[in-house]
Amino acid sequence: MNIVEQIGNEQLKQDLPMFKAGDTLRVHVKIQEGNKERIQVFQGMCIKRVNRGIGSTFTVRKISGGIGVERIFPLHSPNIAKVEVLTVGRVRRAKLYYLRNLQGKAARIRELRRS
Repeated sequence: MNIVEQIGNEQLKQDLPMFKAGDTLRVHVKIQEGNKERIQVFQGMCIKRVNRGIGSTFTVRKISGGIGVERIFPLHSPNIAKVEVLTVGRVRRAKLYYLRNLQGKAARIRELRRS
């Protein structure tokens, strides 16, 4: 293991929940406005997850005002205050890009029910 990987592994967050593409997430993001800092919530469907150690990212998609909005979050960023998993989706793909072309009820994902 080289020195860059060692430094990166020290910076990894340990308090993140397990989630994958298809899950509905609520991401609490720290927003800097002037000298004030506040937390803004971005809630939507996780359509992609990239696992690259410290460079891991995930993409969340939501519909706002009838327009699809996607946002890519660095997983281990200090600007991510908290990630909550609301529902676990039952999907058979790792990347859900096909949701970009669907609207309304067609864009629903089945929920995984555990007993």
